Amino acid sequence: MNDVPLSVLFGILALLLVFSGFFSSSETGMMSLNRYRLRHLAKNDHKGAKRASKLLEKPDRLIGTILTGNNLVNFAAAALATIISQRLWPDNPDLAVFVNTILFTLVVLIFAELTPKTLAAIAPEKIAFPASPILAGLQWILYPFVWFVNTIANALLKLGRVDVNNPTPDNLSTEELRTVVREAGSMIPQRHQHMLLSILDMEKMMVNDIMVPRNEVYGIDLDEDLDTIRKQLEGTQHTRIPVYRSELNEVVGILHTRNISRFLASGGYMKEELESVVREPYFIPESTPLHTQLFNFQKNQRRMALVVNEYGDVQGICTLEDILEEIVGEFTTDVATASSPDVKPMKDGSFIVDGTAFVRDVNKTMVWSLPTDGPKTISGMLVETMEHIPESPVCVQIDNYRFETLQVKDNTIKVVRVTLVPGSKPKADD
Repeated sequence: MNDVPLSVLFGILALLLVFSGFFSSSETGMMSLNRYRLRHLAKNDHKGAKRASKLLEKPDRLIGTILTGNNLVNFAAAALATIISQRLWPDNPDLAVFVNTILFTLVVLIFAELTPKTLAAIAPEKIAFPASPILAGLQWILYPFVWFVNTIANALLKLGRVDVNNPTPDNLSTEELRTVVREAGSMIPQRHQHMLLSILDMEKMMVNDIMVPRNEVYGIDLDEDLDTIRKQLEGTQHTRIPVYRSELNEVVGILHTRNISRFLASGGYMKEELESVVREPYFIPESTPLHTQLFNFQKNQRRMALVVNEYGDVQGICTLEDILEEIVGEFTTDVATASSPDVKPMKDGSFIVDGTAFVRDVNKTMVWSLPTDGPKTISGMLVETMEHIPESPVCVQIDNYRFETLQVKDNTIKVVRVTLVPGSKPKADD
């Protein structure tokens, strides 16, 4: 080595550092690849993705190959750096050792470790895909040595009861998938993100979260006089209508409006004719998960169901449209309610809210975070909080929201004023 010019030694050292940087960046790049994107690219015949995917099938062999190459290069570079320092300071070996240790460590850390690994972490595909054929070749060349080292390493892992042949699956949980969708950014349009999140949220929702409550159900009472029934049928905006006697618990069936057009122009025994064309009612428990009910609607070829509690009393109705609107948002407009929304903003910054409105609907409309783990309506939430039905206007605060009851009727809080507590901000409901 004494006869080799220093310039040649420095050139060889620089080349070894390049090799070290290659192994360092390859390790980080391969381990940082998005496995789901990798599978997608491999299915679409991306050559680099296919090679990388094949290498990652046996991570112990891949890591063994990279570390073997990296250590060989680093040891060779360290030895060469020692020779160079001794030739630069032949009369002061202590200075040579000190400078070599400090300077070489900094150079390796910056140029062979930190910079390549940071680059690979930022753009793993740009590093891993071009490096995959080189790593595949090295894996074949170094196979005997890597096999020997991995056998010892795997034996040590087995002593710790770690099975290298059955790594932890990289399947996503529902919450992890929800985080992926939220952080997709511009890759998934915002409306599509909302739909995907709504589908995931269906697992936590029950039928009684979206049903039309019993007191708001529009139906035909056969005990009413014929003229009243005829006016209801002529003015209805619904396609399917429950038909009952006296009260909703005495339901006769579900009437489809396409079956009644011929009766509107005729007289006679209209009630009996209506009974003859109604379809048998379809009952569902109020605790049915929403995603299960969507499947049941499809399985039973039904679009409307009567929701009952544990005692068999009808609590309301749920339609296929209600479930679909939870996914895609409102796609129809109810003319009867279009002019009277549940929430009305006031000039003083407060909001007038319908007490019968669903808490979830108010949260969605106003981007609030009112509690949804209890009663379903604003009125029910306030009554549960106060533990009584107020007879006069009262104020109550729930989280960051102050409620003032404005109208109480028929044991129900009909109208409330909601004010955001000063100094607080509403949070979006997850």
